[in-house]
Amino acid sequence: MEKKNFTVSIYTENNLGLLSRIAAIFLKRHINIESITASPSEVPEVMRFIIVIEVTEEQVKKIIGQIEKQIEVIKAFYHTDEEMVYQETALYKIRSSEFLDDFNVQDFIKATNARIVTVTQKFFVIEKTGKHNEINALYETLKPYGLMQFVRSGTIAVSKSEMPITGILEKFNTTNSIS
Repeated sequence: MEKKNFTVSIYTENNLGLLSRIAAIFLKRHINIESITASPSEVPEVMRFIIVIEVTEEQVKKIIGQIEKQIEVIKAFYHTDEEMVYQETALYKIRSSEFLDDFNVQDFIKATNARIVTVTQKFFVIEKTGKHNEINALYETLKPYGLMQFVRSGTIAVSKSEMPITGILEKFNTTNSIS
């Protein structure tokens, strides 16, 4: 089987130490986490982790099974890139002197739908939201112009198909309140 990118979405209760236990599942299998993001989900009091990994489909199925064994995990899903709408955000800090001297950079920033978020006499901060390769392309373009700092977010993603987490959560709450 061929390795490819998978996005793992994990819906959980918000409990201390869960992230380290989830990360340990990947560590035990020698799987590198390419990106990880945690945020509140569309369901009140439920967290959502988005984890991007490069593995085979067989491996991701086993990982999902292990993740769902964690008591605080409500449900875990995996998707391919084609099944997701995903973005990253990056901030680039570049020297003002370099930026002002070259109008090609300004044109490139406009063409890539990036935006300038801060301007000082010493530096500009540029924000870009897009796919991984778009973030990298802007990075490579800005690097020769005195790139002072760079940071990117983890991938954020939603599935193109419906993920019926609200129904799953209702069943989960009903089952747990009876026990």
